[in-house]
Formats: sequence, C-alpha cells, structure tokens
Amino acid sequence: MVHLQTRHLGEMAYLNLKTLRVPYRKESDRLYDSNITLKHPMKQFQAWFEEAITCPGLYEANAMVLSTVSKSGRPSSRCVLLKGLDDRGFHFYTNSVSHKGQDIVRIEGKANLLPNVEAEEYFHSRPKPSQIAAYISKQSQPIESDQKMLHDFKEAEKEFKDFEHIQKPETWVGYAVMPNRMEFWQGQTSRLHDRVLFFRPDEDKQVCKFSKLCEEGWYCERLAP
Repeated sequence: MVHLQTRHLGEMAYLNLKTLRVPYRKESDRLYDSNITLKHPMKQFQAWFEEAITCPGLYEANAMVLSTVSKSGRPSSRCVLLKGLDDRGFHFYTNSVSHKGQDIVRIEGKANLLPNVEAEEYFHSRPKPSQIAAYISKQSQPIESDQKMLHDFKEAEKEFKDFEHIQKPETWVGYAVMPNRMEFWQGQTSRLHDRVLFFRPDEDKQVCKFSKLCEEGWYCERLAP
C-alpha cells in the first residue's frame, strides 16, 4: 500500500507525489542497438503493439494521444483510438468540426482524409448506441446540460428504432497520419531510458554522423534519455 503525504495550503490540499516511483525494465531487457533488428518504424511499432495487446490488464492498447495545433499556434491534445495501420499511416476516426478535425496540419507527419466509403464502413460497424451518440453530438461544443444530452439521445433512439444503420454525419470522418518521425521509448529502472528515433530527413531534422540508414528512406538514431 502506498501512503501519500498531504498538507493543506489554505482550502486546497497539497499532495506530495515525489516518493512515487515505479521500476521499469531490467538492465537485461535493454533495447541495445544490436537488438533493433527491424529497420522500419512501422514494423517496429507492429511488433511492440502485438506484444502490448497480450498484456493482462491493459484494456485498450490502441489508445493514443493526438496533439494538434490551431492556426494561432494554440496546442490541444485528446485521447483517441487507433483503428488501423497500413502504408498510408495510422488511422483514426473523429468529428471533423472538433479541434482534432479543424487543427490537423502535422503530427510529426502529415494527416490525410481517408475515403468516405471507409469512414462509412467503420461507422456502421460500431454498436448502434455509438452511432446515435455520434449522430446527435456536436463534439466539443458547449451544451445546455447533461439532462438535455440524455433527452436528445433517447429521442434519437426512438427515431431510429427500426433502422439497422444510421446515416453517418458528414462531419464524421477518418484520417490516416503518415509519420515522418517516430520515437520508441523504453523505460529503465535506472532511468537511463532507451530512446530510439526513426525519421525521414526534412528541414527540421537532418542526418548527422550518428544516424543510421534503415529502410525506405528512414534513418534511426539513439537519443540521450
């Protein structure tokens, strides 16, 4: 059991978390350069992902944080679910009028819209309540109340009671993010963590004397922790 130290600052309790420390990998598990046998970041990602989905207690291995930047330079992040991976990049689906849809320019790569037919196919594969939720939701916009939201949902349930599928909102779309930079991080108990960066050279990142040529124009480098 972990005992947390607290003290009060006025009406607010100060929580001391400095003593929380979780051991990571053993030194024998280190990601040595010689262990990096996959010379393409997509292949390396697939290997790690296949290992992750077998871990007990990890319920959504496909959860990821998507960060975007507005035209004014304001960043925002949101958790989304990875729904596919192919030579076009990482796939996810969202409402195109939300921050995620409006602000995507570059997420260590380029985001491209998936064909509408693919978005429709995935939308109709979702449970009906999920389709209804997407249909009534003006995502990320202020709403009157939780009761109004639940009322609208119940009304839509009645409206679509006899429908097998619900029409996909035009704003509900899919994206494929083709990366030009991917970093693999593996924690070490010593905190001398492993960081391996795959990248395609561009104006922001050039090849250096430590860069190693991999596959399909990718290079990799080890970064200081």
